[in-house]
Amino acid sequence: MTTRIEERPGAGSEGPRRLYADPGLPDRIFRGVARSGGGFVLAVMLLVGGFLLYRAWQALSRAGWSFLTTETWEPDAGRFGIAAVLVGTILIALVAILVAVPLAVGGALFISEYAPPRVRQTLVGVVDLMAAVPSVVYGLWGLFFFQNHVLGTARWISTYFGWVPFLAVDGADPRDPLANATVYASSTLIAGIVVALMVAPIVCSVMREVFSQAPVGEREGAYALGATRWGMIRSVVLPFGKGGMIGGTMLGLGRALGETIGVYLVISPIFDIQWHVLQSGTSSISSLIALRYGEASEFGMSALMAAGLALFLMTLVVNFAASSIVARSRSGAASE
Repeated sequence: MTTRIEERPGAGSEGPRRLYADPGLPDRIFRGVARSGGGFVLAVMLLVGGFLLYRAWQALSRAGWSFLTTETWEPDAGRFGIAAVLVGTILIALVAILVAVPLAVGGALFISEYAPPRVRQTLVGVVDLMAAVPSVVYGLWGLFFFQNHVLGTARWISTYFGWVPFLAVDGADPRDPLANATVYASSTLIAGIVVALMVAPIVCSVMREVFSQAPVGEREGAYALGATRWGMIRSVVLPFGKGGMIGGTMLGLGRALGETIGVYLVISPIFDIQWHVLQSGTSSISSLIALRYGEASEFGMSALMAAGLALFLMTLVVNFAASSIVARSRSGAASE
């Protein structure tokens, strides 16, 4: 890249001069490829949204705003909406984030601040491999192994904290030790924990990368002032990585909102708004699509496309918000 100094038109020899950077051919090629890649991604996103809107228009034009408030799903009878599955989607995602974020923060801090260098590389590889495990594997693990081991915990929570409205379980008698535990199976809690194990490696990877970028000078300054390692983390690493932590959490939330197979294998689908996270029965938009796709009529397919469009817009908003938060943070500015 060459730099030329040009005089502004009409300016004297003593006037300000303008610097003009002439990028070379490799820089121009790279800039063109980068812009083309960004434009292609944006075009694909718009095409996906346009396709969903086109296929969903038949159902949306008939349902109108009731599509967002109706709980039942009977598109061929003219009664359909995503109110129940939308609430289930949000609750499962919230449970997943509440479980995944503490695990991700602890894992990221241990890898970046406490683990020896040799162990650190191994742990980074393990976390990346966990993020690459197919969701169906987590779903099968949750269905055949984890669910049976968490029923006792769910019963204990319901027994001692059932006075909290969303932790109550209809039809369960906490005083009866021989009561059937199936009322706690296939619940929002179980689905949320399974999704949390899928989301935690992704969130942990983002946070670990952010924590590792904390300024070395500030770290050493904290130690020079007598701070312990935890004091340095609390005063330097966590404030520096706050934006990245929020952004990583929201990226994990976007993944949790769209999880399909893991949720589909674990839950017992119902089409009523279910606020009780410990009680059997819930649903999500993605599992609704997987459940009804094979048997849907032409109009039913349009209704499923409308549900997919709602999920697409919801995850899009979450991901854009996450990108904005990361870009405005110190860690995001340092990575640019």
